[in-house]
Amino acid sequence: QVQLVESGGGLVQAGGSLRVSCVVSGGTFSSFVMGWFRQAPGNEREFVGVITRSGSNSYYADSVKGRFIISRDNAKNTVYLQMNSLKPEDTAVYYCAARSGVDLSTRQYDYGTWGQGTQVTVSS
Repeated sequence: QVQLVESGGGLVQAGGSLRVSCVVSGGTFSSFVMGWFRQAPGNEREFVGVITRSGSNSYYADSVKGRFIISRDNAKNTVYLQMNSLKPEDTAVYYCAARSGVDLSTRQYDYGTWGQGTQVTVSS
């Protein structure tokens, strides 16, 4: 059974940086496209970014493009979300998700396995 566990969330001031991690177990990590999503209170869960199985390509939501970077280490079964120039509107629970296949999907329904989420709070 594939399991995803996020870590690294916390409280940071606006303009600061934070890196969250997601460790995958129980499956072949290099076979998964990995996505990041977030959900703020009262809002629907939204797409943040996605990375290919090899890590050679990634795609981001316009709201985070140029500020967030996704990377992965297939030897460590881990995907990372580096968040820079954080804004209060980035406050949310951040989720990683695994997708079998090759397409860089932005749709949460294309991802079969999810982590429990990690809270990121950006103070103004």
